[in-house]
Amino acid sequence: MSKDWETISFVIGSTYRKMVLEKLNFPKIPTQLAKELNINKAHVSRALTELAKKGLVKCLTPQARKGKIFERTQKGNKIKENLRY
Repeated sequence: MSKDWETISFVIGSTYRKMVLEKLNFPKIPTQLAKELNINKAHVSRALTELAKKGLVKCLTPQARKGKIFERTQKGNKIKENLRY
């Protein structure tokens, strides 16, 4: 199976996207990720939005106004595994 180099490049093009994708090993809220990664929640939220547009993460609670829960998709898991080159 060939690697999706375009998507891998997209993820590693941003330290925040890479950190968020790697740390999202089970469903979490942005605040939780921000604390674990020791980065601003705004960076986490932006990274999650960008990763969701590429189909790498998905929001499990899209109707929630606060405390949205995100998880990696199957595609996100495959890309994460390919980040270890």
